[in-house]
Amino acid sequence: MENISQTDFTILLDLFGTFAFAISGIRLASGKQMDWFGAYIIGLVTAIGGGTLRDLLLDITPFWILDAKYFLTTAIALIATLLFKDKLFKWGSALFMFDTIGLGLFTIVGITKSIDAGLPIWVCIVMGSITGSVGGIIRDILLNEVPLLFRKDIYALSCIAGGGVYFICDYFNLLTGVTEIIAALTVIIVRLIVVKFHIHLPQLQPLDTKKE
Repeated sequence: MENISQTDFTILLDLFGTFAFAISGIRLASGKQMDWFGAYIIGLVTAIGGGTLRDLLLDITPFWILDAKYFLTTAIALIATLLFKDKLFKWGSALFMFDTIGLGLFTIVGITKSIDAGLPIWVCIVMGSITGSVGGIIRDILLNEVPLLFRKDIYALSCIAGGGVYFICDYFNLLTGVTEIIAALTVIIVRLIVVKFHIHLPQLQPLDTKKE
C-alpha cells in the first residue's frame, strides 16, 4: 500500500467519503420534495461542510475552492441516485449506511490533514470529528431535522474512538494506509454496534425548576 502515494490514498478516501456523504444528503433531500438542484446543494453541503469548517479553523483555504472534483463527485452521486435509486436504496437502512461510511472516511481525512499541519494528537482527533460530523449537522438543519449529533445516538464519539485507534496504530508503526483503514473501520463498526444494540448516552433530564 506504500507503493501508492500517501497523498493519493488520502484523496481516494476523501472522494469515497464525498460520494457517500453526498448520497446520504441527496437521499434525505428526496423526502423533502426538492428539485434536482436543491438535492445537489444538500448533497454538496453534506460532503464539504465539515472539511470547510476544519480548513477555516486551520487557517487554510477551504479545499473545495482549489479543486472542482468535489463538485463533480457530488454530481456523480446525484446521477447515481437518479439512475440506480432502486438498487442503492432497496434496504431501509441505506441512508444510515452511506452516512456511516462517510463519517468514518472523513474522520480519517480530517486527522491526516491535521497531522500534516503539525497539530497535537488531541487537536487532530477534534478536527477529525469536525470533518466527519459537521456536514451532517448542516444538512439536517437545512432540512429541518434534529441533527444526529444532538440525538441520543453515539455519533461524534464514534469519530473520537476512530481517532484514538488511529494514534494507537501509529504508535505501533503500522503502515499509514493500514492505519487509516483500521481507524475508518473503527468509526463505522462503532456506529453499527451502538445502533444495532441501542447503546446511547444518558439523556439530560429536565432540571428541577420548582420554587421553594
